[in-house]
Amino acid sequence: MAARAPHGTNQPPKIIYKKVYIEGHGGHHGGAWKVAYADFVTAMMAFFLLMWLLGATNEKQRKALADYFSPTLVQLKQNSAGSMGLFGGSSITDKDSYQHKASQTGTRAMTVPIDATGGTQVGSGQKGTLKDRAAMSAEDRKNFEKMRRQVVSSMASSPQLKKLSSHVRFVRTQSGLRIDLLDDADYSMFDLGTTQLEPRASALLGLIAESIKGTANPIMIRGHTDSLGYGDPLAMNNWMLSSARAEATRRRLAAGGTPENRFNRIEGVADREPIIRDNPSDPRNRRVAITLLYRASAFGE
Repeated sequence: MAARAPHGTNQPPKIIYKKVYIEGHGGHHGGAWKVAYADFVTAMMAFFLLMWLLGATNEKQRKALADYFSPTLVQLKQNSAGSMGLFGGSSITDKDSYQHKASQTGTRAMTVPIDATGGTQVGSGQKGTLKDRAAMSAEDRKNFEKMRRQVVSSMASSPQLKKLSSHVRFVRTQSGLRIDLLDDADYSMFDLGTTQLEPRASALLGLIAESIKGTANPIMIRGHTDSLGYGDPLAMNNWMLSSARAEATRRRLAAGGTPENRFNRIEGVADREPIIRDNPSDPRNRRVAITLLYRASAFGE
């Protein structure tokens, strides 16, 4: 804006500049609300993730997650040997990373607790898990042999059961002692196509029940058939027959005094595991297998 010059003078007019500053109000508070909103969204995402984890995991899995972030089973020992060294707390000559030289130093490492006992053979002591498992297996084998001798002796002294000696077979397996009760062309443990035990077979199962009464081994019973089929497999088939015969065997052992909690598995496999593989229809494939299983150790091994 130019001012009017004084009258009668040649002075140039004075020019006055007016500057106007327009405030931007910090761009809507400088964008701080965006940071707060992002923090809120992140917190909500973490919250919903936590809710999902609580709903999608069981108690055991949640405890494992908690122990991962806050270990409770690992004890730390200050000033362990070589914890800051090449082997991260261990040395070539000392696997527990304790000092064996004056020059060894460290700050912190996971080591054997200071009050721990044991050593390289932990678990194999007089009452250790490994020792316990080995001792139980040896005791089971001893009991199996005692039971086998008892059954063989009782059968030999009984005119009724002596004829069945060729139908009984004892087989040691990785699971325990298996007693196979076999059929042949001249004799069948069950009436043909039924679950009705033949009287001598019933007496034999009673003898077996009496011989295993003093043991604590779990029992598995498996029924087998030959490959001969039925006219209407929907009404009756080898799967049903093998399973029913295994159950009939279980009932007879239970009637002979075998506790119910001893039975571990009852199953039928039809003709899928023949003894005479070249001839699946051979009557010797019909059998019931009673297996005395090894007892489980303290950790179920």
